[in-house]
This record gives sequence, C-alpha cells and structure tokens, in this order.
Amino acid sequence: MNGAIFLTLYLLAGLWTVRCLLPRQRVIARIWLGLSLGVFLIMWLPALVAFLRPYDAAAQWLSVAALAALSGAAFLLKPSAQPERFSDEDRKDLRLLLLFALPMCLLGMYLQYTHVLRPVDGALHVGQATYGDLPLHLAIATSLEGKALPAVYSILPGTRLGYPFLADSLATSFLALGWSLRDAMVIPAALMMALVFPGYLILARRACASRHAAALAFLFVFLNGGFGFLYAFDMAGVDLGALGQNQLQQGTWLGRVANILNGWYQTPANHAEFSTYNLRWSNIVADMLVPQRTFLAGWMVLLPCLYLVMGGMKSEDRDTRRWALAGVMAGGLPLVHTHSFLALAICSAAWFIHTLIRKKRLSHWLLYGVTAFLLALPQVVFFTFRQSGQEGFLRFHFNWVNNLGGAGLQDGYLWFYLKNVGLPLLLVIFSLFERNPWHKRLLLGALFIFIPAEMVLFQPNAYDNNKLFYAAWALAAIPAADYAVLSWNRLKAVHARPLMAVLAAGVMFTTGTLAIAREAVSDYPMFSREDLALADFVKENTPRDSRFVTGFQHINPISSLTGREIVVGPDLWLYYHGFDTEERQSALRAFFQSPEAYADVPIRYGADYILLGHEERMLGGNKEALDRLFDVVYDENGYTLFRVPEG
Repeated sequence: MNGAIFLTLYLLAGLWTVRCLLPRQRVIARIWLGLSLGVFLIMWLPALVAFLRPYDAAAQWLSVAALAALSGAAFLLKPSAQPERFSDEDRKDLRLLLLFALPMCLLGMYLQYTHVLRPVDGALHVGQATYGDLPLHLAIATSLEGKALPAVYSILPGTRLGYPFLADSLATSFLALGWSLRDAMVIPAALMMALVFPGYLILARRACASRHAAALAFLFVFLNGGFGFLYAFDMAGVDLGALGQNQLQQGTWLGRVANILNGWYQTPANHAEFSTYNLRWSNIVADMLVPQRTFLAGWMVLLPCLYLVMGGMKSEDRDTRRWALAGVMAGGLPLVHTHSFLALAICSAAWFIHTLIRKKRLSHWLLYGVTAFLLALPQVVFFTFRQSGQEGFLRFHFNWVNNLGGAGLQDGYLWFYLKNVGLPLLLVIFSLFERNPWHKRLLLGALFIFIPAEMVLFQPNAYDNNKLFYAAWALAAIPAADYAVLSWNRLKAVHARPLMAVLAAGVMFTTGTLAIAREAVSDYPMFSREDLALADFVKENTPRDSRFVTGFQHINPISSLTGREIVVGPDLWLYYHGFDTEERQSALRAFFQSPEAYADVPIRYGADYILLGHEERMLGGNKEALDRLFDVVYDENGYTLFRVPEG
C-alpha cells in the first residue's frame, strides 16, 4: 500500500506540474507529459536524497518533500492562461491511441508480466529477451537498498557504479517500501511501456502531416524488422539448415515458422548466427523495450523531450516554460540512459545549428541547452566519463556490425541497411526529393545521430550502437510515413491500390511481427526452487554488507536475489562495461581447485562467505576440501555455504 500511495503522489505531481507550466498543450499530450514527468521525478528525487542518506523507506518519503516543493514552484510559475479543454482534436487523437497504442501497451505489459520472474511451480521464469540482462538489473536494484550513493558494482566490489542506474533504483524505491522484487521490477516497467507507446504516437501526431501518417510511423518504429523474413521462407520446401548452422532455414514450410517461434534467437530480425545472415536490426519491442530497462526508461524521457523541442520548432513557440522543462528532463537523462542523452544532444545540436544559420532567435535554445548542460555535467563527469574512460570505449569503427572486428564489410554497404531496415528506408530516401523543409529538418537531426553511430563505437560492444540508430530511426520514420501517405493519395486512380498496400504492409511488418510473436511464446526457467531457498536463507541470516565468493555465471541467486556483493561477476556484463576481470576470476578458479593452497583468496577480496553449488563445482570446487578449512552454515538442495573466519 505504501508503494502504491508513493507512486500515486508522484504521478499526480507530474500531472499537476505540467498542467501549471504548459496549460496550452492539448489535454492528451498534457496527460502523457505529466505522467512521464512523474516517473522521471520518482527516479531522480529519491536518488538525490540517497546521496545524503541510505536508500531506505525514509529516503523515499523525504523525497516527497522535494516533490511538494517542485509542485509549489510550478504553481507559482504558471501563466494566466486557462488550461486547454478536451476538444474534438483530442477526441480524434484518443481514437488513434486506442486503435494503435493501446494494443501495444497491453502487449508490452503482458511481456513484462511473463518475462520478469514469473512464478511457475515454485521457480521463477523469464523470456528469451530477458534471459541475458535481467540478472544484472536485479543485482543493481537489490544491492542499492539500504546503501547511500554513489554506490559500487555489487558484482565487482570496489568499482563505482557508473552504469546508468536510475531505471533500477526505481525498483529499489519500491523494494524499500515493501513491494516484492517481482512487483518492484514489473509494475514500473509496465508503466513505462504504457507511456512509451502512446508517447511516440503523440509525438508522431505532432510531427506528421496527418493521423494516418502518424499511425504508419508508429508501425515503422515498433514493428521494425526489414527483409529478414525472406531468408526464412526462401526455398521453404527444402531443409537447408541444422541446429546452429544455417538454422533459419532449418525444416520446411511450417517447420520454418516453428523454428522461429521456438528456437533460440532464430527470428529474422535478430538472428543468432550473425555471420550467416547478418540480420541485426532487432525489433525494438522484443529486443530493446522489454529486456533493456535503461533503454525503456531512456525512451520514456527522450520522447517528451523530443515532443517539447520539436513542437517548439514547428510552431516557433518560445514559451520559456516549455524549453526549461525540456532542459530539465534532458539534463536528467545521462543516469537514466546515456545513449538516449547522447542522441538527444546530437540532434538538438543539429537543430540549433539550423536555427543559427537561419538567423532566428536563439534565446529559447540557449535556455534549453544551458539547463540541460548544467544538470547533465555532474552525471557525465562523475559517472559516465569514469566508466567510459576504461579500455575499449570510444574508438573508430566504420559501418557498425557489418564490419565485425574491423575485418571488412560482410554485406555491401547499402544492401546491409536495406535488408535490415526494409522498404521504410527507401521511403526515407524518396522523401528527400519532396520540397518539405520540415522533413529535411527532422532528417538533419537523424543524420547527425547516424553519422557518429556509424563511425564511432561508444562502448566495447559494437551492437550497442543500435541504441543511437533507433533514436535516429524514430525521427526518420516520420518523413517516411508522410511520404507513404502522400504516395497513397497520389495513387487514387490505381484500382490495385488496396492490394499494393496489403503487399507492402506484408513486406514491411512480417519480420517484426515474427520477432514479437517469438517473444510472446518464449519461456525459460531462471531461478529454481533451490535458488530461492538459498536466497531466502542468505537474506535472513547474513548481514546486508556481506560479500560472497561464488562462480561468475550470469544467473546467480546471491547477487540477483539477495543484493549481497560477490567478488566478481560475469564478463557477459563487466567486459562490455569496460572492466578487466581476469585477475579476480583466475584467483577464484585457483581457490576452488586448491582451497588449501589459496586459502588467502577469500580474505584478500574481503569475502565473508563461500558458496559451493553446481557452477562452483564446474570450476573445480570440492566440498571435502572446503570442509577442512571453513564452517558450514547452510547445506541443502545442492548448495553449501561456508563462513570465512574473521582475520
């Protein structure tokens, strides 16, 4: 109940603040902006309090005082204009949202429900998309409870947490207020899903020439996928593949569909055999919004910023409240999602330069830019730069994942993007031939994002640049959709026009639909009953600041479910965050293989307990050898927990 009241207060405060500051916004946009602001504030204000005291229930309620102060300031700053009332235009937009955004919201909520710690026969299940990264988000969320900021990586103690953590600390807030771990992860993510889908449609409605174009841009973004489905159904009557080898063409006819729906990353949008088909344009719903909580939170903030800035550009609106609010939300993005902040900064710079060249007034741009810069600077300096200064960040690399390891292009340059993005990419190109200054301004912003994403890697994992490409695509999809509707209207005299539209929709959306369908039916166990029993014992019988020697597998009940520190986690995350784990991992391997010879290792790394389970036995762990050195405190269900003597 406390968590529900807490969330409601923030959402109401967001609605109130936007109503005060932006009364001339249409009602539907105002509601969306207000709810988005409420979630933005619930990520930031408790975190600011946690720089002064531990991240506990008291910190959450103290943040409400800051929330009240901001709400009061909004009231004092409100203009004299009366808020816009619900209009016929709002009614038409509401129908559009119900037709397109609502089904995607329900889908997104369903996927959060099924993909995040779903109870099944005493175990916890997840989906394909969340199998890889969810344990990291769980580890961050559970480890922050009761800790002050800045925090350390619980899976690499002694290292400051520079990863954008606010999407996970949001779950920590609800954990501190008594919610279960599942509810604390699922409910905020489902709420953000319910803001991102209508948010993009509202943005597209503001930027597109018509509602039909806005709906089409929405589909271009969320059903993205390209021509990959053609590979899956080429020569469908012949079995051309096998498990792990040309698997997308394994089986015949409906067997190909079964392979997509049941195989591990066998969708034609994001295929596991990267060098075989080079299909890398992951569906944004299945592979980004559902599993990558920072991306989801980033877009929840990015879209309102784009709406405020693009709306100001389109109408030449210099309302300082609009631009200041955009600056505040943009300035808070680095610790929500660094890539979204970078994309917004780049496209904003492009639009600022365009305004400068046209010799228009710049005061509103300066207010927006200076506000965002001042708020973002401490985050970037003390968190982002500390981590991105590690080896492997910021290096030149041409043509994204089409040039793996810099070994040369696998596909022809243009063909790589055409087969991955599909027909909408051609619509973007065709739109350039129309004399539409607004489209060119949007595409300028998209181009400014695309070029650095195409030329520079901003992290060790080249694939992660897609977080920039998707922001560029969110902008480019608008002129593409406008051009598609324009072409449709010009073909009125063509009797085959409906058939052409059906075929085009099939080509554009089949791949993305298959990717989402696969995710909807995927189901994998993550934590067993035995894992949960161990985690319960650890939470009830060990101090919160205790540290454990464990294996370095990515599914680890100690780090993910209890919030306790482990000596070192998996390279699956730490390598791509720029950290070298070789020394710690080598020391733990040596310890498990010869506990007597390396008995100092747990003490050297400040460990209080040693876990022996399946993964530790795979590293050479031997119960008899550990028994001779350490006291057993837990020995059930295949897990043995030893206490490290003090000193």
